[in-house]
Amino acid sequence: MTPIKRLFDLLFACILAPGGAALMVFLACWLWVRQGRPVFFGSERMRSVTQPFTLWKLRSMTMVAADSGVSGGDKAARVTPVGRVLRHTRLDELPQLFNILRGDISFVGPRPPLRQYVERCPETYAQVLRSRPGVTGLATLVFASHEQRLLARARSPEETDAIYVRLCIPRKAQIDLIYQRRRTMRLDLWLITLTVARVFGYARMRRLPRDWKGLARK
Repeated sequence: MTPIKRLFDLLFACILAPGGAALMVFLACWLWVRQGRPVFFGSERMRSVTQPFTLWKLRSMTMVAADSGVSGGDKAARVTPVGRVLRHTRLDELPQLFNILRGDISFVGPRPPLRQYVERCPETYAQVLRSRPGVTGLATLVFASHEQRLLARARSPEETDAIYVRLCIPRKAQIDLIYQRRRTMRLDLWLITLTVARVFGYARMRRLPRDWKGLARK
């Protein structure tokens, strides 16, 4: 991460912190009343192939004794009614302001992967995680809705895992590497703007610009 990108993250996080903290307190109280404790959920993610950290979210699913892997159709029944609202608006990711302030992630970058996928695809993530992971990013905007549709058809953890490893990781990595090659503060600001617009239903990015295709393979 460049010093300018880190400075931007700190300044932007500090600007959002007062309003974000107030909203987080409100949401935490709402979750406590509607679905009980715990309110927050911490998941181990990787900021590099060797550096784990805890990524924080507002809890949107019922708790189980053992859980692993990404969320697919096999976990759909565990998403709470409140959790669906939080996920749709991405408000479940509000606690990640704390992760940004700590330097675990940036506002823009590849989504931080689970350890099990980094260990299974080390060469892919060795390249992708040269960029600091982020709350949003090019792959999130381009591929996330398609990924959700792919994973929604899975009916077991094994099927979810197979779809994610075979179809999702390679495509997301390709897009993340395109971002890595074209990364600028102007691009980051554009992706943040698109993310906010998409939350309110005003914008969608379904495909890459034509002149970007193939950059990840260069």
